[in-house]
Amino acid sequence: MKMLIMGDVCPTAYTSEYFRAGELTELFSDVIPLFAESDASFVNLECAITERGEPIKKYGPNLAAPNGTAELLKRLGVTCCGLSNNHVYDFGREGIEDTLSALEKNGIKYTGFGKNYEDSRKTLTIERNGERIAIVAVCEHEYSYALPDRMGSRPYDEMTYPDIIRAKAENDRVIVIYHGGKEHCLYPSPRLRRLCHAMAECGADAVICQHSHCIGCYERHGDCHILYGQGNFHFIKPGYAETWYSCLAVGYDTVSGEMTFTPLLADHHTIKVAKGERGEALISAFEARNAELQNGGWLEGWQEFCRRNSANYKKAVAGAGREDSTYDQDHFFAHFLDCEAHTDVWRELFKTAHLTVNK
Repeated sequence: MKMLIMGDVCPTAYTSEYFRAGELTELFSDVIPLFAESDASFVNLECAITERGEPIKKYGPNLAAPNGTAELLKRLGVTCCGLSNNHVYDFGREGIEDTLSALEKNGIKYTGFGKNYEDSRKTLTIERNGERIAIVAVCEHEYSYALPDRMGSRPYDEMTYPDIIRAKAENDRVIVIYHGGKEHCLYPSPRLRRLCHAMAECGADAVICQHSHCIGCYERHGDCHILYGQGNFHFIKPGYAETWYSCLAVGYDTVSGEMTFTPLLADHHTIKVAKGERGEALISAFEARNAELQNGGWLEGWQEFCRRNSANYKKAVAGAGREDSTYDQDHFFAHFLDCEAHTDVWRELFKTAHLTVNK
């Protein structure tokens, strides 16, 4: 089976009208043939498809796509949407009801969401020509995740590992989509790298990390492909760093086990295949970071990222837990504690004596 795995899709104020009008070629240009050449395709739906509902209380934007988005994704060739992320529940129950209804109406399968925690852990199996391919989609703990008594996205936790083992026993290949890692960071944290290795040792054939909004780096762990950061697929909004506007289309041949990467670039409201010098530059930088996973440079890159972004974390800890702290200050701190990627930064910036003194 030839699979195509894409990153985050989210219409924005800059592109929503093109989605609403169904302007397939205007939005996806020469990327469309990549879907036509694939037997199955996956995208991460980084928003609710809804035009109603109240935005939930959170830090960060509440993201929604206009009605008609699911129909457009079907025309593009999308066969499966991942819903395990930190934005799909941004407009509460009404928003997710509209989202699921739109996907079902257009015959697009989805995974990574359930009516409660146990229900969210259902693994999607894609069957074709006698092959069974499992997709395990999980996210870090950032707002949308399911609870024992509340609907939500499938969270990454201790049960992810037995879920992968079970999926491997019942299927030919297991693809893990991990929605996590630090936004805008080109390198994995030590925790993220260890857990991806652990997933590989539990039987994952590929682990694709999304959510970072930039192309990260890649390695093999045994026979498992691990991509730490795929970049956005179609999430175009002005004002971000250059890395926001590029991504990798991941091709995965489930028979041979081969994985390929095609660089894509945003061009105004359109996503295009990056060709010539621009495409070569993206792949060259990607390969250089891949080498850093082997020579130790990745850890320096991670540590430098944490130092560069330390002010926000110092602000969070300084503002919370005081007698005069506001709800928002305490919530800001709690948000940073709840999410694994933020905790990774905490641990890098505020090391214990066990790590710094008692040697």
